[in-house]
Amino acid sequence: MTVSLVIVVLYLLVTLLIGCFAARRTADAGTFHGRQMGTAAIVFAAAGEWLGGTATTGVSEYGFTYGISGAWYTVANALGVLFLAFFFAGLYRSIGSGTIPGIMAHYFGEKARRVCCLLLVVVMIAVGLSQVIAAGKLGQSLLGLDFTTTATIFSLIFIVFTLSGGMNAISAANGLHLFVMYFGVLLALCLCVSRLGGLSSFQALAAGLDGDYLSPTAIGGTKISSWVIASLLGACTAQAGIQPVLAAKDKHTAKKACLCTALVVAPFGIFTAMLGIVARIFSEQGTLLDSAGNLVTDGKQALSALMLNLPPLAGGLVLASILAAILSTISPIILAAGTMLTKDLYDNGHPNATPRQSLRVSRMFTALSGVIAWGGAIALVNQTTVLDLVYAAYSLRGAIFIVLLFGIFRARRTRTEATPCLASPAEGQAACISMILTAVVAVFWAAWELITGSYPIVPWLTETYAAVLTAVLSMGLFRVLQRK
Repeated sequence: MTVSLVIVVLYLLVTLLIGCFAARRTADAGTFHGRQMGTAAIVFAAAGEWLGGTATTGVSEYGFTYGISGAWYTVANALGVLFLAFFFAGLYRSIGSGTIPGIMAHYFGEKARRVCCLLLVVVMIAVGLSQVIAAGKLGQSLLGLDFTTTATIFSLIFIVFTLSGGMNAISAANGLHLFVMYFGVLLALCLCVSRLGGLSSFQALAAGLDGDYLSPTAIGGTKISSWVIASLLGACTAQAGIQPVLAAKDKHTAKKACLCTALVVAPFGIFTAMLGIVARIFSEQGTLLDSAGNLVTDGKQALSALMLNLPPLAGGLVLASILAAILSTISPIILAAGTMLTKDLYDNGHPNATPRQSLRVSRMFTALSGVIAWGGAIALVNQTTVLDLVYAAYSLRGAIFIVLLFGIFRARRTRTEATPCLASPAEGQAACISMILTAVVAVFWAAWELITGSYPIVPWLTETYAAVLTAVLSMGLFRVLQRK
């Protein structure tokens, strides 16, 4: 067994031990989902939504292909969290719901809650399977096994850890994960840049690549604007990132935690995009080799191959940091899906259920979400890039926020934010139809681009624009028709 593999295995064992200790403090569904959380605990738990496999292997893949502009992934996420902090974190916390569908029900009624719940669960699983893909690729390079085997091993670990302690385990482990992620990525960057001859040599070699690798806009204005819009809107309906915020001790803590989370998230993608550029330089020089000794030219394998070319101890620490990033995201994702299915479907249909019964059902739904993410990852591993898959899900999430925004603005006009301000049956039905239409359009746009390689109608009309426009137009049309 190699040094790198020993380090990764030990790190996984430490993570599982944290989950076991946290299980002692998880007595009912309330503690499993999160309750009365402080600033640091929220930051640790929420940052996992924004820094995961997509922020490491995904951003490095874009860094390998486009350069430093791949860092827009985490920068856009940070902007979205800031938007949440300044405008909606306090409002959400004051409503007293533990889920986004519960907030939707506050404004549009129970039917809207159910539709929103099912759509957001699909979004969570889509993001979750992207993390399983990242974990499987990492394990494939590290263990030399096929993708299905490594994805299965890591998925089992993710699920067991999450079921053991829920939000307590996630918050405790993510503090460790964040430290290891930053330490590992910075260590790798220092070692790799030093190997190239220093920062000035790195800049010269990057400038000599075929493409503007040092330009912050090389990835294209359409892609950047699409990411920013999806993040600004999607951050306000990201159950995995918002769930700790909704469990904050008070409104002030919720807002403060969001601001701190944005500061933690923003810089990370810059470092991983630089690692992608380094990997591209080594690949062009013919020195980026995988575990079988083959030259790596695929951006999906670039980061893990780069780590295998480091000294064993350093490579193991960095591989552990990548695994930490994935662990910090996949667990909140499947917990968020389980929380929504429990709170918004099961608890609503079983008002007399005991906390123990809700906890049992929540664990069942959480495990089921993890299994579906695992199956989806195996089916879609070669179909699209990790970031494209995630942002297709983000587009739907952002469009759902547009629907919610109509309800928030209506409440503010009537000055009834602090109490349930249900819409009329017609408005509630309009919200449901709008969310369904948005989902259909987002899936169609993503599928069309996946099959043909371009978007319908015009090239710049991405799934983000299409989904958001559908939500705005459909809700606006329903409002106009209602008035008439």
